[in-house]
Amino acid sequence: MLKELMRPLYPLYERVLWREIRNGPIPNHVGIIPDGNRRWARYNNFSVNEAYMMGYKKLREVLIWLLDLNVKNVTVFALSTENCTKRTKTELDIIMGYIKKGIKEMISEEFIDKYEVRVRAIGKLEMTSEDLRSTVNEVMTRSSIYDKRKLTLAICYGGRQEILDAVSRMLKDFEKGDINTISEQDFRKYFYDEELEDIDLVIRTSGEMRISNFLLWHLAYSELFFCEAYWPDFRKIDLWRAIRAYQKRARRYGA
Repeated sequence: MLKELMRPLYPLYERVLWREIRNGPIPNHVGIIPDGNRRWARYNNFSVNEAYMMGYKKLREVLIWLLDLNVKNVTVFALSTENCTKRTKTELDIIMGYIKKGIKEMISEEFIDKYEVRVRAIGKLEMTSEDLRSTVNEVMTRSSIYDKRKLTLAICYGGRQEILDAVSRMLKDFEKGDINTISEQDFRKYFYDEELEDIDLVIRTSGEMRISNFLLWHLAYSELFFCEAYWPDFRKIDLWRAIRAYQKRARRYGA
């Protein structure tokens, strides 16, 4: 009953929220953990394939919302290393199929050219199919001419593994005598993508309140926003609330 009484106020609330967002600072880099596809399927009595199809469509929609807000960098946690070792082959084939489909559409529908987006991928891509790797390489090459905006896909990615791999590469250079001291900036050169900037805002759906091994180094001072909605149900108003929550926080960096 209360919800029905408040419904006429929603358009006013949205207009006020939108005005506040436009007048506040927009995060430079947003990370997305699109969680809850399988639970959405169980709750709505859909198949896993239908859930990931809806999740794939939602991601495309949210990317456009973020780009229209003039967010310069977006990183999406598409698949973790744990997903790639613990999920069934059938489910992984579905997920990787939609990743490939999304990348192909970015190319064929001129999404990349319209928004001038450079697309990159990080993670243990050798764990994916040769077909997907080929598609990833195609979009990376095709979009390399742009630097206005950046979309990074974390595929078979783990934050701990990235740090371990970085240390391993650094030690090889140390043994060769190429380095003898190291700073934070030097260490970044050994990451999967040394140009990837720290994340300002992380949005995770489905009500889970953890970061699940996502870009551990780059999240050191990130603001976190946890949304109750399952990923396929994520709405523009949810994104606006996340941005507004970010704008209200004081980022002191230890000062």
